[in-house]
Amino acid sequence: MASSLLTPEEVAAVVDAIARAEKATSGEIRIHMENYCRGNALERAVQLFGKLGMRNTIARNGVIIYIAVKDRKVAIYGDAGIHEQVTDDFWQAELQILLTNFREGHYQNGLITVVEQVGDKLKTFFPFHDEDTNELSNDISYGDQ
Repeated sequence: MASSLLTPEEVAAVVDAIARAEKATSGEIRIHMENYCRGNALERAVQLFGKLGMRNTIARNGVIIYIAVKDRKVAIYGDAGIHEQVTDDFWQAELQILLTNFREGHYQNGLITVVEQVGDKLKTFFPFHDEDTNELSNDISYGDQ
């Protein structure tokens, strides 16, 4: 089950990592987990990106980390604002970090590492300003259970 991939303590640590990353940027990071992905993981991430309201950020700088637990698929999608600033190599490197950690059963470490690195990249191009607000929930969202 997607909701049991991480212990409650691990979920709290990942959510805390998201909150810390977002304190330095106007960008938004979201993790979504579900059991199955019946197609391409990136296409599913894009679909969820819209469904979760992530296109509504002012600077179009949201990033979703998508995990289909049972199908063992992952994807990372950045909205137009951040995607224009980074290369595909950046996204591929982040995916490799997830995949390597996941293969070793280090789910929390992989997620926190990627959240921190995506947060650093967002901070570079979209630094925090006093008027910034947390536009989206930091909680992990879950699909089919």
